[in-house]
Amino acid sequence: MAYPKVSIITIVYNNVRDIGYTLSSVDQQTYPNIEYIVVDGKSNDGTLEVIEQYKDTISKLVSEKDTGIYDAMNKGLSLATGDYVLFLNSGDELYSSNTLEKVFGNEDNADIYYGETKLINEDREILGDRRHKTPEHFDWQSFKYGMNVCHQAIYIKRSLTTPYDLQYKLSSDIDWVIRATKKAEKIVNVKDYVAKYLVGGMSQQRHKQSLKERYEIFKKYYGFVPNLINHAVIAGRLLLHRLRNGKTRD
Repeated sequence: MAYPKVSIITIVYNNVRDIGYTLSSVDQQTYPNIEYIVVDGKSNDGTLEVIEQYKDTISKLVSEKDTGIYDAMNKGLSLATGDYVLFLNSGDELYSSNTLEKVFGNEDNADIYYGETKLINEDREILGDRRHKTPEHFDWQSFKYGMNVCHQAIYIKRSLTTPYDLQYKLSSDIDWVIRATKKAEKIVNVKDYVAKYLVGGMSQQRHKQSLKERYEIFKKYYGFVPNLINHAVIAGRLLLHRLRNGKTRD
């Protein structure tokens, strides 16, 4: 079996509490062809000392100041040489030690692979699934009712990727995935859990700005009027979810 090279990119800044879980989840992978890139924003809280413990797992390490999340992601992307790229941010984890084997054992040479995500809290306890259900079939229009595939659960052929748009500070990952997906011809649903997502990231801490950016991105791709209608559906679904389940965690 030919194993495509997978470039996993982790960005981190002053996250000594969580970075070890992410590094460990990559270190434990049984998949034989991983390029692991870590981009650190010049941490000074002990994060680099934790990273040092996994130096044999890390292929490339950059530790320098950046201008934000997506500047750091672009640095990682520019260093990647793999056939596929996956962004696994600090605190998030690959779901199990054989996750990559499951992803790339499904079907050969897809442009994009994607799967399911579990939400976890700071104590690493599983909270459940995301509110936005992963679609059975995924294409560039699948995000019109919300980001229903987690960024940590989507593997994209590097040849389809372009740099993140730095005009967006919190939601550029949505724009990035849509752009790549528009080019994709073969998209495969792994139909399994592939990631654990730590709730409470920057997009949640600055939720209002994140929502504004998402709205503008969706308007750009789906059109002004359809986007208004789609957001009415999103609002209705959110209200129904809260009535049934209480406040959402993602």
